[in-house]
Amino acid sequence: MTKQAQLETALASLQPEHLQVLDESHMHSRGLETHYKAIIVSEQFQGLNAVKRHQKVYASLGDLMGQIHALALHTYTAQEWAKNASAPASPSCLGGSKHDH
Repeated sequence: MTKQAQLETALASLQPEHLQVLDESHMHSRGLETHYKAIIVSEQFQGLNAVKRHQKVYASLGDLMGQIHALALHTYTAQEWAKNASAPASPSCLGGSKHDH
């Protein structure tokens, strides 16, 4: 099972009305299956600020978080998603990390 499929399976626990997980590793220099973008629409985010929403996502992913380098999260309630139905584009990679040698 690909890392993307593992992320999708884990995020299903949030009972999303819309879920899109994109592998954006090709935009970065750290290799395959390292950078992801997740768009999650769930009523479980109702009344939660961005930090609490992200904590909820991290909890659903558990150990998977340690297996990827980056995860861009775009979390919405159904009402928020209905207003725009899109997430911001991901920025281009600016190069390696200060940890790369």
